[in-house]
Amino acid sequence: MARLTNGTWVLVADGEKALVLENVTDGENPYLKVRDKEEQDNPSTGEQAANRPGRMQEGRPGNDTAGPRSAFQDTDWHQLGKDRFADDLADMLYKQAHKGAFDHIVLCAAPGVLGEIRAKMHKEVADRVVAEIPKTLTNHSLDDIEKIVKSEMESA
Repeated sequence: MARLTNGTWVLVADGEKALVLENVTDGENPYLKVRDKEEQDNPSTGEQAANRPGRMQEGRPGNDTAGPRSAFQDTDWHQLGKDRFADDLADMLYKQAHKGAFDHIVLCAAPGVLGEIRAKMHKEVADRVVAEIPKTLTNHSLDDIEKIVKSEMESA
């Protein structure tokens, strides 16, 4: 069973915002203090797309008769923004770990975001992860986050 020790960082993230918290007490009665807050302006794909998806004429080579037209898959700009945000978080955690800013960290994120962060995470950070909580907690109060993190770590 992992414990939330004094000085353990807790990253609470979704695809657009993140809180970096630090436990300033013990695991029995955690008290999380905000160290940093990251936010990304990531409008929906519809708001980011410049125009309609392109279209392609389908036909056989050497045949001038036009076949049906089909649309190209449009880029999901919103998802791309979420992926970049996960990259940025992984990079920030690496820089902080390299400076010795934390010895232990708990990752709390939506399952997809957690997977993205894990995939981009440097070994120096991965070695310090004491727990992963696949839940979206970014819209919870600090009191609720403390209770949920403590409960999840005790049941792990």
